[in-house]
Amino acid sequence: MLSGFKDFISKGNVIDLAVGVIIGGAFSTVVNALVESVLMPLISMLIGSPNFDSFLVFGQVKVGVFLTAVVNFLIIAAALYFCIVMPINKMNEARARKLGLEDEEPAVDPQVALLTEIRDSLVAGKNATGATPEK
Repeated sequence: MLSGFKDFISKGNVIDLAVGVIIGGAFSTVVNALVESVLMPLISMLIGSPNFDSFLVFGQVKVGVFLTAVVNFLIIAAALYFCIVMPINKMNEARARKLGLEDEEPAVDPQVALLTEIRDSLVAGKNATGATPEK
């Protein structure tokens, strides 16, 4: 029983996931600081309000609160993409060019290769006999 638990915990996927969650939690502080201290004040200067909570209020229905959440999500997604993902991708491309790795073809899954071979042989067999395979 304990050896099964040990095998489960020591698998790379579990460790990678745990590290990813911890790093994600720590990184959320950086992203929140960027959005709340840099981007939202800039938007506030443009539209005069840091959020849309007071916009579109119909009695108890506060569409503005939802709109604020959507805009915050889009700002966070854009900040992550343009400030983190794009520079990391550019850095990885430059590293691959430097190491000469851009010429490599992506690895093909062995199961996909086998299925492709089976499909091609079935098509070749159909063409050779002129008959369609039975279903």
